[in-house]
Amino acid sequence: MDLTPYLETLRADLAAAAAPGGPETTRAAELLGYSLESSARLALLEALSDAAAEITTRLSDASVEVRLRGREADLVVTPVAPEGPVSPAPEAHPAPPIDGGDLARLTLRMPETLKTHIEQVAAAEGISVNAWLVRAVTAAVRFPTGPPAARPGKPGKSLKGYFQA
Repeated sequence: MDLTPYLETLRADLAAAAAPGGPETTRAAELLGYSLESSARLALLEALSDAAAEITTRLSDASVEVRLRGREADLVVTPVAPEGPVSPAPEAHPAPPIDGGDLARLTLRMPETLKTHIEQVAAAEGISVNAWLVRAVTAAVRFPTGPPAARPGKPGKSLKGYFQA
């Protein structure tokens, strides 16, 4: 998606608003329009990213992300393949509804090595880190697991083994 037409419309609107002020005001508005281009482009990209994140939270079988190529933004829809048949364990606390509602920002602190690994896994799946984290947290809320003692109906059971991702 080429953002240039939107930025040109913004510049033209600014010039039209300044026109009654005379040539000096029009020239100042023109210079201001070009100066604000990078900030306006960034604001448009942030709006597209927020929209993609909101759409992703409402889709159960796909994720939407914004990919930048040069000065253009592409909206990419990636289908999410189900990970085999999953029979949800009974939950002590039912999960809140995932879809709907306003988006909220969250600051997450994690070890740098884990962040790097998440970035690699998300890139390999062709989705953004945000979309990957939303999907992972959604799955964790819908199908919680934990130590055997913490799961209802499974006292004393343990699982031992090896897994490599």
